[in-house]
Amino acid sequence: MISRTTLALAAAVALVAIPAYAAGDLSIFPDLIEDALYGTYGGEIAAAPWRSTWLQLVVLFVAIVFPLNALLFQPLLRTLEQRGERIEGARSRASGLSKQADEVLGRYESAVFAARREAEGVRRAALETARSEQARIGAEARGSAEREVAAARAGVAGALASARGALRGDTERLAREVAEKVLGRALA
Repeated sequence: MISRTTLALAAAVALVAIPAYAAGDLSIFPDLIEDALYGTYGGEIAAAPWRSTWLQLVVLFVAIVFPLNALLFQPLLRTLEQRGERIEGARSRASGLSKQADEVLGRYESAVFAARREAEGVRRAALETARSEQARIGAEARGSAEREVAAARAGVAGALASARGALRGDTERLAREVAEKVLGRALA
């Protein structure tokens, strides 16, 4: 985070930069050229050049800039640059991961497509097997039914023949009895 040195430097700058109480004749922008050339302030000759406001500002600026640069600005710029590098690295990793995810998704979709195609083949094979089994069972049932019908027809035909034979014998006997009753005499 923030080092102790940076905090101490910030406190020192804050103490130096305590706002002064303004006097009535305070000029915001003093004549900098006059101060630099003559060491005067507001037209009065100053006792010494270091009493010049402009010179004091320059000296204070130079005295503060280098420590601030070393203790605040350079670490801040370095941190910002490292952050930018981390962000760019994260973006490149995210791009690589996105490409890998697209490849994995493509492989997954092709595997799902192949599995569906295989499942469809298995389903069709099972359906064909079931249809052929159904046809075989139907043919067996039809054959069995036809044999039973043929056996029943043969049984009915045999019963019909025996019934006809029995009825012929009975028919002749009944016809003789009816003829004897109608004629009233015995037939020979």
